[in-house]
Amino acid sequence: MVVRPKIGITMRLEMETRRFYLGRDYSEAVEAAGGDPLHIGLIPKREFIASVLSGMHGVLLPGSDTDIDPHLYGEEPHPNLKRVVPEKDETDRLVIEEAEKLRLPVLAICYGMQALNVFRGGSLIQDIESQVDGSIKHEQGVPLARGSHRLSFSDSWILAGEASGLAANSVLRVNSHHHQAIGAIGDELEAAAFAADGVIESIQDVREGNFVLGVQWHPELSWSSDPLSAAVFEKFVERCRDRVT
Repeated sequence: MVVRPKIGITMRLEMETRRFYLGRDYSEAVEAAGGDPLHIGLIPKREFIASVLSGMHGVLLPGSDTDIDPHLYGEEPHPNLKRVVPEKDETDRLVIEEAEKLRLPVLAICYGMQALNVFRGGSLIQDIESQVDGSIKHEQGVPLARGSHRLSFSDSWILAGEASGLAANSVLRVNSHHHQAIGAIGDELEAAAFAADGVIESIQDVREGNFVLGVQWHPELSWSSDPLSAAVFEKFVERCRDRVT
């Protein structure tokens, strides 16, 4: 029987109703790739996070409809900053910290990639349209899964093999649903994929043996139709499976 690793996914918080929630796409993508998705409530307590992650084989940091508090990277709020949810910021930071201690594989998507970068001491571009000269449209709207902009990548990218094969036959495109982006890159991370305007679309850990991958697009929306997005989850779950004893 194929081993199915347990993968923790942090949730979101709807402030008005005080409900934890998460779109179904993340769990469905993990399950389809062979993992068992388990939701982690936004309870920013170190002991809780340590207890929960002790039974996990990997961590997925999903996207969010909120922004990271800019004070976490030493900046004042930009006029176009969106809602900040402290419980989200604090819980994700604790999860990243514990995953680092356990050396768990980490997949960080959109807001999750930004949270990872800030945790490692990096910064964010708070609003692409007003702060990146010559920026393209990064908030595409519906249809959500459509590949809306081109993607280039380095030879060292975790997904370089899959991306090279796909790029040989057609233009490589990904979906786009964000108004913030990676600024200064955090410690022991490198930029590995880019949009046409230079916005960073993927970061990864530079330490040997660590699987820590961040992608700015939303592969959970397009895994069933886009081979590159499917490969994101397949590689991640494969590394999580290595942690199962």
